[in-house]
Amino acid sequence: MSTCRSEFIRTVVERGYLHQCTDIEALDAKMQAGIVPAYIGFDCTADSLHVGSLIQIMLLRRLQQAGHKPVVLMGGGTTRIGDPSGRDEARQLLTDEKIAENMAGIKKVFAKYLTFGDGPTDAVMVNNADWLNGLQYIDFLRDYGRHFSINRMLSFDSVKLRLEREHSLSFLEFNYMILQAYDFLELNRSRGVGLQMGGSDQWGNIVNGVELTRRCDAKEVFGLTSPLLTTASGAKMGKTASGAVWLNAERLSAYDYWQFWRNTEDADVGKFLRLFTELPLDEIARLEGLQGAEINDAKKVLADEVTRLCHGTEAAEAARRTAEETFEKGGAGGDLPTVEVPRAELEAGVALVDLLVRLEMTASKGEARRLIKQGGARVNDAAVTDEAHTVTLAALDGDHIKLSAGKKKHALVKPA
Repeated sequence: MSTCRSEFIRTVVERGYLHQCTDIEALDAKMQAGIVPAYIGFDCTADSLHVGSLIQIMLLRRLQQAGHKPVVLMGGGTTRIGDPSGRDEARQLLTDEKIAENMAGIKKVFAKYLTFGDGPTDAVMVNNADWLNGLQYIDFLRDYGRHFSINRMLSFDSVKLRLEREHSLSFLEFNYMILQAYDFLELNRSRGVGLQMGGSDQWGNIVNGVELTRRCDAKEVFGLTSPLLTTASGAKMGKTASGAVWLNAERLSAYDYWQFWRNTEDADVGKFLRLFTELPLDEIARLEGLQGAEINDAKKVLADEVTRLCHGTEAAEAARRTAEETFEKGGAGGDLPTVEVPRAELEAGVALVDLLVRLEMTASKGEARRLIKQGGARVNDAAVTDEAHTVTLAALDGDHIKLSAGKKKHALVKPA
């Protein structure tokens, strides 16, 4: 849109968060007129969120900074079914105990990005199990099922793609979009929530909630989605060869998190700076305009800023120092991933292949052997090409042995 009156919509447009909106002009006017509570739902399928959810977390942070109220919806109820969006098969059904455990892990993330409390713009966290678990099935179908057209539900991508590929879609999963729509209606009634946000794969589910609220209560509410991110090379954002890039330090160290962002592709630097940092747009324009080797300076700024938000300033600075020590000075920074190996094992000698797998520097022994054969493995920065090489106490450099896999993966072995 040409002119944005509200700070939130202006930020969403300028920094690249916007994919679709049900009525952006009307939403802009509503946000200019007063505080708008808005929510995003997060199902509890793991005990941490990963980088694929970071754009949604940042949207809630931007919302609060613009003077509105974030509502973080934990899907304690909907996780019992599983969202079929973007999947070729049903999610594994989790026990209530596992869902509760996952929810506790996810809650830790939001405290870093949002201010929670009882004030008008303080964030709140709610659990849809509080209203979904007590629904009376027949009453629910009578009151709300009549508002959903099967013909229309079959046209949504989350359903259509599964059917086109002839992959099974259970009736349980088919109900998910009805329950998500009901979440919006419930949150509008109980908390005055006027906006639901999510990734572009949630568009159909969000529109259902907008329409259900209008049909049941004659209320105008809004939906807004962000683009699903891929890297410049087409890879799914937040996925690496070694797995998901988790936001909880228990799942992924601050150093590894910093390294993920430091390794951003050149073409993605500007986009990621706009979405995931709070640097001013003119500074971002300067950084993304750097050429040649200087673009690496912009990547370090990106890694610093994103890690600071997720893990704190101290952890971000420590991660950068470790990276500089490791990559630029040839040392072994203190924040490198470390594994302790019993001294007796090292006295006898441990196969380098086994250590590379144990440190998760390679996914398998076969991959480790190929790495060694191709000259990509190093012990204390010295190349090793013998697949049968063993690491012993003789390799100790001070209190550790440094292992490297290629140019970007480094770790320490310490005798215990």
